[in-house]
Amino acid sequence: MAAKTKFILFAILIAFAMFPAVSLAAKKAPKPIPKSACKPSYPSDDWVEWSCHRMKGNETPEKLFGEHWEAVLRFNRIDRRHIWEGKYIKIPANLPDVTTLPFSPMPKEAINYRGYPKYVLINLKEQFIGAYEFGELKFSIPIASGRAGHTTPKGMFKVLGGDKNHESNLYKIEKTDIPYPMHWAVKFYTTKRYVSFWIHGRDLPGYPASHGCVGLYDEEMQRDYYDFDKEPQLMDAKKFYLWIFPDSENNEKPHDYPKNSPEIPVEIF
Repeated sequence: MAAKTKFILFAILIAFAMFPAVSLAAKKAPKPIPKSACKPSYPSDDWVEWSCHRMKGNETPEKLFGEHWEAVLRFNRIDRRHIWEGKYIKIPANLPDVTTLPFSPMPKEAINYRGYPKYVLINLKEQFIGAYEFGELKFSIPIASGRAGHTTPKGMFKVLGGDKNHESNLYKIEKTDIPYPMHWAVKFYTTKRYVSFWIHGRDLPGYPASHGCVGLYDEEMQRDYYDFDKEPQLMDAKKFYLWIFPDSENNEKPHDYPKNSPEIPVEIF
């Protein structure tokens, strides 16, 4: 019995002796390398000469690009909350390439859509969405679509409804019990298992990151849920929602798309 007790005490002493070394090693472990916004490759990258820049501690998009910061972020498909020290972003060699006209990889006109008062075209390879009226591009905006394992469905769909205050019933904000906010949400597809896909506000990290929905800029949501201290300026989700439902800014209730309204196709490829 004495021998067994001595063995146990010896094992405890060994464990205590090793603990500080393990803790020190953990403290010295390198931080994860931030995902680079230069890594995603888009077909339209060849249209603009650019270089990859690593953000320094005192740099912000506003300081680097002045009044053109928004155009550069749109070119990167990224929002301000995802730009920090060490982050790599694409910087156009000539800012007018993305600022003289708003950068857009979407076609300016589409003959096939001329019969539709509104038509939504989503290009997953470009991570961009185009809003068309009678075949003419009214505006285009960057997106964050489904990541690997959670792909965004491709094909022809149509607007089914909207909910400006929608929340996910499947996913939470990371490290919380708060349902993920999907504000300014436009529903376009529901599977046979009643899983719905939406175009909605979220954060844009510069690469596909969703569970299958199509995410748009919503800095107001980031301010309210992520303590993002910037004045909200990138509000594409709201812009898109009000383009689909122009009379709903003061209507808080979710609604199905009116049956007597013209059909709005949503094409994803």
